[in-house]
Formats: sequence, structure tokens, C-alpha cells
Amino acid sequence: MSAIIIDGKQVAADIRAEVAQKVAALKKNGKNACLAVILVGENPASVSYVTGKQKALAEVGMQDRSVHLPENTSEEDLLKLIDQLNNDDTVHGILVQLPLPKHINEDKVIMAISPEKDVDGFHPVNVGNMMIGRPGFLPCTPHGIIVLLQRMGIETSGKHAVVIGRSNIVGKPVSVLLAQKSVNCTVTLCHTGTKNLPEITKQADIVVVASGHPHTLTGDMIKQGAVVIDVGVNRIPDSSKKSGFRLVGDCDFDDLKEKASFITPVPGGVGPMTIAMLMVNTLESAEK
Repeated sequence: MSAIIIDGKQVAADIRAEVAQKVAALKKNGKNACLAVILVGENPASVSYVTGKQKALAEVGMQDRSVHLPENTSEEDLLKLIDQLNNDDTVHGILVQLPLPKHINEDKVIMAISPEKDVDGFHPVNVGNMMIGRPGFLPCTPHGIIVLLQRMGIETSGKHAVVIGRSNIVGKPVSVLLAQKSVNCTVTLCHTGTKNLPEITKQADIVVVASGHPHTLTGDMIKQGAVVIDVGVNRIPDSSKKSGFRLVGDCDFDDLKEKASFITPVPGGVGPMTIAMLMVNTLESAEK
């Protein structure tokens, strides 16, 4: 039995279509939902992520207030720009594309964004709200994973979910969201300090892999019928590709798809959901 491959592209397209309808309704009431994405420098991965976000903004009909700053922009100038956008009532969301150049303190920048406009869900106020189940912006990738599970009709209540990776961007927040009453999983969080990882993953009904390393999870590490969500994006050399590389996740997809019940591909799984949930958060901010 081969796994059902979760089409994150399709689910994300459905969500963007729903957002577009609501954006159009807001426009009729004289309000334009607007996101400002700030990119500092020329990091190729960041440039491509920002382009993806701009495409999505155009598709859902939101205003795009993107700002591209040179690599040598000072921390002071970046903080000034954030302050201006915080005080601009026509801007509903502010996102600073990470990583930033070495001379800029990322924590300072995240703290500078108003929690009411922090559509990335990284500000400690929003993280705290998520922890205690209060309303606030949820981080886009973890929230996207939960929505994927829900839209695929995957039963989560009472299930054992194992998360591999403890980053602040994915691992920690997705473990919190999986444990919330509305999702109702029992969660085990694993990381580089975990002993006997395969023993733990073999008990899982759902495995979320966000380790940042290819082949972290292989077919012999899961039980028959487990759900596998692969968050990883790794470039590995491939001379048959024009770019000279191909994208793979943190899972051995070919090995796992023979044993899992559902699995996300890379690319085309979790990735498109991140941008879709960013549109959802920006819309929510505009509606407020």
C-alpha cells in the first residue's frame, strides 16, 4: 500500500482563493489589506522566498508594500523603517525576511515589530499567546502543518505525534499546536540530544520532521500507516538538473512512502502552506 501524497500546493491554492474572496469583500468596505515584506541584502534563498510572497499577494489582491534594502543597511535604519510601518495604519502586516546580515541583531528586529502586525508570529507576545491558547498570530509553517492535517481529514485526537527538531520557527511551536485541545495529540519532542530516536518514532501515529538534515527519517523508523510531515528543504548536488542541485526534505521520501498512510512531498508539501497562512494572518490583521 503506497501512501497518499499530501498535495500542499492544492490545499494552499484553496486557502488563497478563500482569502482572495474576503480581501475583495474588505475592498468593497473601503479597506485594502496590505503587507510590507522587508528584505535586506541579496541572499538567494531569501530573494526567492520574497518573490513567492509577492506572487501570493498579487493573487489574493492584497497591497504589496515590499521594501528591498542593500546588504550594508544599518540596524538603526532598519529599526526606523519598522517604526514607520508600525505607525502606518494602512499597513496591516510587517515581515522581515530572515536571516539578516551579520551586523544586524535579529532579536532586536523581531522585538521592534508591533505584535498587532507581526504576521510571522515570531514576537514573544504572540509566542506567549500561542502557549496559553489566547488569540494572536500563529507562526505560519506550524499553523500550516495543522491546517494540512485537518484538511486532509487526518484524525489527530488522542494520537501520538513525534516532532523531530526544536527550532523556535517550527519544532517548538508545532509541538505546542499539536498538543492544544482542538488538535489533541500527545506530543514527544525529539532533537539532537535524543537517545534511541527510532524507538520513539516507531511509536508515532504522526511524525513531523524539521531537523534540517536529509534522511533524518527512513522507512525502518516508522510503524505501518504512520502520517509523515516533512518540513525540511535541503539543496543537494544533482548534475542532471540545470541548477546543479535538487531540493529534498528531511525524510527519505521513496523509502517512507511504501509504509506511511500519508506523506508530504518536498517541494510541494508544507512549503506552499507557509505562504498561504501568511496571507490568512495578514487578512485577519486587516479585518481587525
